[in-house]
Amino acid sequence: MAKVTRDDVARLAGTSTAVVSYVINDGPRPVAPATKEKVLAAIEQLGYRPNSVAQAMASRRTNLIGMIVPDARQPFFAEMTHAVERAASDRGKLVLIGNSDYVEDREMHYIQAFLGMRVSGLILVSQGAPQRAAKEFAAMEGAKVVLLHRRPEAADDVSVVTDDIGGAELVVRHLLEEHGHPYVACFGGPVDTPVPGDPVIDHVAGWQQAMAAAGLDTDAHLVDAPFHRYGAYEVALRLLASADRPPAVFCSTDDQAIGVLRAARELGLRVPEDLAVAGFDDIPEAALADPPLTTVASEREAMARAAVELVLDDSLMVPGSETQRVRKFPSRLVVRRSCGCPGEQRAE
Repeated sequence: MAKVTRDDVARLAGTSTAVVSYVINDGPRPVAPATKEKVLAAIEQLGYRPNSVAQAMASRRTNLIGMIVPDARQPFFAEMTHAVERAASDRGKLVLIGNSDYVEDREMHYIQAFLGMRVSGLILVSQGAPQRAAKEFAAMEGAKVVLLHRRPEAADDVSVVTDDIGGAELVVRHLLEEHGHPYVACFGGPVDTPVPGDPVIDHVAGWQQAMAAAGLDTDAHLVDAPFHRYGAYEVALRLLASADRPPAVFCSTDDQAIGVLRAARELGLRVPEDLAVAGFDDIPEAALADPPLTTVASEREAMARAAVELVLDDSLMVPGSETQRVRKFPSRLVVRRSCGCPGEQRAE
């Protein structure tokens, strides 16, 4: 079959190809309702499908949003990515996903590739320097970078974050004050690769604040551990089998905490009787862990909607815009049995 063109649509609707374009692109000029109905009917009858690539070349923009995450296999990033996809779909946009694998050069590879595809903007869960991404996007007029799940570093950064420090402080204080533990160890991230603005740094800072408020030393109790459950499991096996086994552990991610729970079970330790465990993120598996995991929840759905709104907000490109460039969402403590409490409670 011959390919259906805009000329065919215009001929059947009894109008010009320019009017067909106005209907398809919802502008830039208005079309009378009756004429618009004729064009839409002709499109339906002929089965016409606009060439989105050609439209992008003409308008210098597509209906695509780029999103880069460190590792979509990790449950928190999978949940966040899914939430962004739903929010983007509600706005008629599609999301392209890239995994940086915590490698800055790979992150830049995806940034440049997405720019080549003329994305409307980029939602970046970055492990590298966001200024590099912003510089690349500055060369493409109208495209924006929104940092998600990461503190802004510069005054003009656009960012969507949760209260990472406050959330971590809440759960550590709960372990110290409600359960009377003499101290709480912290599974942070890899200590040799700290990234400014990384939420894990803020989780560690919140733990340090809670410990300091109780007059406790932190230097001896910060554990170097990978972000994922497999690496945390290996670290926990060594720590929990040692003479320095802590009475309680706060993990900067739920994925780490799940690894710690597995290690404790293998070593014959009872949670929470022999070891209290808490995490951060409230991934779906947290409620199904054995025992269910005490953790800190963030407003993922609201954060995803805010990130999509910001990446599509043209007012952010206007100097002196009053649009809020940093949106911070609260954290809340979710208490389950792994800390020693009898059942689930959500503290606002």
